[in-house]
Amino acid sequence: MERADQASLRTTERPPDVLQAGQPAPLFSLPDADMETVDLGQFRGKKHVVLYFYPKDGTPNCTLEATDFSDHEDEFSRHDCVVLGVSPDDCLCHAGFRDQHGVSIRLLADTESEVCRKYGVVHEKEANGSRKSCITRSTFVIDKQGTVRHVFYGVNPRGHAAQMLDLVRSLR
Repeated sequence: MERADQASLRTTERPPDVLQAGQPAPLFSLPDADMETVDLGQFRGKKHVVLYFYPKDGTPNCTLEATDFSDHEDEFSRHDCVVLGVSPDDCLCHAGFRDQHGVSIRLLADTESEVCRKYGVVHEKEANGSRKSCITRSTFVIDKQGTVRHVFYGVNPRGHAAQMLDLVRSLR
């Protein structure tokens, strides 16, 4: 990887309760845009997983990230990898977003942000004198054994899917 690519893979300051590379990926079950349950454990022993968290369907950066991962979905699949996107939006919002933008990867609804908390991607933001929970754009590369291999907080979505594909290619 060239120096510019390495710089774009650096992350912002990590939240206090974060997942580290080498730890087991927390298991979860969440509904997708079609209201079908996706269980992270179903991929163990079969597929690598790129699990990315994003703030909200339909915003420019979230759309860029989802469509970019979708554009590379066949390549991820060739390397025994599935891409899952998670946000606090509900299934109907995900379905509309998917259909409007041609997103082919599975989008999971974490409406209570329970999985977001397990992965340490929730942060507090102050606006107009009140505090609000927000999602830090983050990505976790999980190997077939269920171990987190790479962790990225504060992701820049431009070119991120291609960078994650390079990392998946290097998994053995």
